[in-house]
Amino acid sequence: MPHQSKHQTLLFITMLAAQAVVISLIERIIPTPFSFAPGAKLGLGNLITLIAIFTLPAKDSLKVVAIRLLISTLLGGTFSTFLYGLSGVTLSYLTMLAAKQLGPKRVSAIGISILGGMMHNMGQLLVFASIAQSLLVLNYLPILSVSGILSGFLVGLTGNFLLKKIPILRHYNREILAEWK
Repeated sequence: MPHQSKHQTLLFITMLAAQAVVISLIERIIPTPFSFAPGAKLGLGNLITLIAIFTLPAKDSLKVVAIRLLISTLLGGTFSTFLYGLSGVTLSYLTMLAAKQLGPKRVSAIGISILGGMMHNMGQLLVFASIAQSLLVLNYLPILSVSGILSGFLVGLTGNFLLKKIPILRHYNREILAEWK
């Protein structure tokens, strides 16, 4: 981030990571609205990933995602939830970063978020297929894709709104968008 001290950048990374952890913990107690897709969640933590991607350089947004995954797992996960989370977060994050490189004329924050939601589900299913030693579990992908699209759209819409309306996010987003063009 140009014009920001290392301390300000570290504080911003930490604040985003803390928000993502809190959102993830709250999401655990919210019943899923996707009754057609058992195990599917809203993916609200992805909102912070989206904000981090649009307000921080890649290496710093990766720190937000990694801290979120680690602390969320330590606060209530197991090794298997860590594996599922790691695969989903990694595939989602890398896809979102790649999509952002296409530029704002080709893909919006909402489109990036939808891709992230879908790829998160794909990453988790690939781990499950590996553990089950069967590709048959990938038959669940179309159902999870619907939940990924719906949650990705809602998260993207919310992220887009926040990036435009919250002054500090608008400031960081403007600097990153200037570099993005």
